[in-house]
Amino acid sequence: MAQPLIELNSVNKWFGSLHVLRDVNLTVDRGEVVVVIGPSGSGKSTLCRAINRLETINSGTITFDGQPLPAEGRALARLRADVGMVFQSFNLFAHLTILQNVTLGPIKVRGESKANARERAMQLLERVGIANQADKYPAQLSGGQQQRAAIARALAMQPKAMLFDEPTSALDPEMVGEVLEVMTSLAAGGMTMIVVTHEMGFARHAAKRVVFMADGELVEQAAPAEFFGNPQSERAKDFLSKVLQH
Repeated sequence: MAQPLIELNSVNKWFGSLHVLRDVNLTVDRGEVVVVIGPSGSGKSTLCRAINRLETINSGTITFDGQPLPAEGRALARLRADVGMVFQSFNLFAHLTILQNVTLGPIKVRGESKANARERAMQLLERVGIANQADKYPAQLSGGQQQRAAIARALAMQPKAMLFDEPTSALDPEMVGEVLEVMTSLAAGGMTMIVVTHEMGFARHAAKRVVFMADGELVEQAAPAEFFGNPQSERAKDFLSKVLQH
């Protein structure tokens, strides 16, 4: 059997006395799209951030592409280059143009030539639908355009996996669709993705597997049709009854 790309074994994390990840076990295969849902404060974002070591864990192990997560230094920088991350807030550099934001990592971290980095950045901006905004600054773009630029920036590093931590929750409703569309096409293209989101439509259509978390525990996981159609736990039933009522 092929080795999973991402593997969490008995992962625990405390913030003071708060136990935010409780014995979490999760494997993600190459090319798999896993959507993590659950009530606020269930540990979803912490889980996501632990995978590229933005949060350290107290016990358990996390391996990425067969290697344990490095603690610091160059190996950690390499890991972060291999794991793209897209946050709620777009985290673009305000003083750089969109094109410069996207080429910075490949030039500085991957040592690419400016010409190559620029060429690929333009292809990526084309792919996310904002090539015509390349010379603008983040403040000149809508939130949806900024988030698509952030996705292009992460992709420019040619990551092995992408983590999305509630990438649409800071956006106005009319911009959510344009970002989800880019994410859906990435998923369809075979990118390994872990997506923390409140967007149930995306979970239903783009996920290969839905992981439901509550109180720091991984309560239930299943294929979307199964999870939404026949949730097994009371927690999941209760959650779905609240989010799916319109």
